[in-house]
Amino acid sequence: MTPATPLPRGRASNGQVNPNYEGTFLFNNDFPALQPDAPAPGPSDHPLFRAEAAQGVCKVLCFHPWSDITLPLMSVPEIRAVIDTWASVTEELGSQYPWVQIFENKGAMMGCSNPHPHCQVWASNFLPDVARREEQSQRTYKKQYGGPMLLEYGRQEAERKERVVLESEHWLVLVPFWAVWPFQTMLLPRRHVKRFPELSSVERDDLACIMKKLLTKYDNLFETSFPYSMGWHGAPTGAEAEADCDHWQLHAHYYPPLLRSGTIRKFMVGYEMLAQAQRDLTPEQAAERLRALPEDHYKLLQKDSS
Repeated sequence: MTPATPLPRGRASNGQVNPNYEGTFLFNNDFPALQPDAPAPGPSDHPLFRAEAAQGVCKVLCFHPWSDITLPLMSVPEIRAVIDTWASVTEELGSQYPWVQIFENKGAMMGCSNPHPHCQVWASNFLPDVARREEQSQRTYKKQYGGPMLLEYGRQEAERKERVVLESEHWLVLVPFWAVWPFQTMLLPRRHVKRFPELSSVERDDLACIMKKLLTKYDNLFETSFPYSMGWHGAPTGAEAEADCDHWQLHAHYYPPLLRSGTIRKFMVGYEMLAQAQRDLTPEQAAERLRALPEDHYKLLQKDSS
């Protein structure tokens, strides 16, 4: 699908003009939440008030020079270019920081104020809360059962089939057994991979294909540009890379909010904030609905039928 208009060369808040790029474009966030020289807060006078310096860097990655295109409407080679940039920025920042978080907030519903296709990359001098929980759960499982938890989980789901959305030679897309968002999915490599840069060229090609299929299915569900927050989790990097991280398995989380239509979303409020998340449909029901959707984008199908 050919977009209508390119993004004009913009001027950042620091006065710099964006270059005329033809593929991906990685640059420093003008308003970073993390800075490499953030000062230490100083000693605490009470154990209830403890703080440490949160240092790091924040970058923005534009996927494509066109402003009216999204990942499912990009070509497989264009998505592969995004994947290669994810790998290289993880390797670059991972040489300095123990955690590199790639994430995309897509759509105004997820708080994204800029429609241009992009994601963010934050690298920090600490493991964030979710990363710490995943570190602990995966380490505990391997100690108890002898292998990486998510590698075994992927194998089990591939055999059972009921929550699988898409399968390829190297990747698996499934609705997790524990999913709480209506059409939440997880993307897993079939072999043991700890960090993004470890993916082979063939695995990256296959990832580009299966990502395009998944995101097309998302858009086709309610025939809208499907909002979500997604991100990649892999083994810690930096000085932590030398530690035993064989319990880790690379994976991506997709958290879409839409529930019944392109405008009706799920809210995590009330009981779900104060007690426990509730499911609006089962993971098996969600997987079945996603499986049944075509892998050709609805916009292209509409164009062909007109």
